[in-house]
Amino acid sequence: MEQKGPSGPSRTAVSPTSAHLRLVPAPDSASVAPPVGRGSGKPDPSIMPPVDPGDFAALYRRYAPYVAAIAARIMGRDHELDDLVQDAFVNALRGLRDLREPAAIKGWLAKITVRLATRRLRQLRLRRALHLSRDVADDELIVAPGANADQRALIAKVYRVLDHLPAAERVVWVLRHVQGEPLQRIPELCDCSLSTVQRRLSRAQAVLERELAHD
Repeated sequence: MEQKGPSGPSRTAVSPTSAHLRLVPAPDSASVAPPVGRGSGKPDPSIMPPVDPGDFAALYRRYAPYVAAIAARIMGRDHELDDLVQDAFVNALRGLRDLREPAAIKGWLAKITVRLATRRLRQLRLRRALHLSRDVADDELIVAPGANADQRALIAKVYRVLDHLPAAERVVWVLRHVQGEPLQRIPELCDCSLSTVQRRLSRAQAVLERELAHD
């Protein structure tokens, strides 16, 4: 991965926290659009006119790419992605009509998506422990199209390590270092304290640094 100095790109760095990881895309398919935000070329829902919480079709069109981006980056695989996105909106319907501020919709959907993805990761880890699944991260899903061979190898390695972390530690690390969420927002998304988030980040980072140092 490239690090940029004052005069531009300088070298490829082997670091699990390189900003390049924040460019990991969601799948580009007819049913689930690519992520919004930095480098995607898509409009950011946070700066577009608000959507009526009662208009489910409009909500889905506006926020499905955002939900898909979070889910894809947390899960690192696509075979459950469509279901997860749909489940997020179904779950959101129960509370959307109670939101007084349309601007709160994005945060509400993000919190639900994080909760559902964490639950699925725990189920996946249990299936692996019981030798009921050999599911692995999908390299084509989680690597940005413009990545070079070294970057692709590093990102794939990072997700292989993440697959062995407890779900809670994996989720906070991905939210911080892949999704690029501010540290202060992660406790809200994960429904825990800031100190808990910091402990989970520290443990996940220690494992990643140890495992990547073997390469």
